[in-house]
Amino acid sequence: MSFVGWIEGDDPELMWQERSLCAQTDPESFFPEKGGSTREAKKVCQTCPVKTECLEYALAHDERFGIWGGMSERERRKLKKRA
Repeated sequence: MSFVGWIEGDDPELMWQERSLCAQTDPESFFPEKGGSTREAKKVCQTCPVKTECLEYALAHDERFGIWGGMSERERRKLKKRA
């Protein structure tokens, strides 16, 4: 299963996903079980060329699960509170 394929549609605003490193890795690491490690996913995000676009998407769409732009849901929540 491709990580990119789980978001529906051919929205031009989502074309960044085609360049994402997570599209080339196991999507399970980006959606760990509660209490599971996020280390592997965040390591992939560190060098991803679309990390910023990914994080912006997650914040704009209130993504509640998974690692997006190198941040967990809890980290994104804290970021939104500070903004």
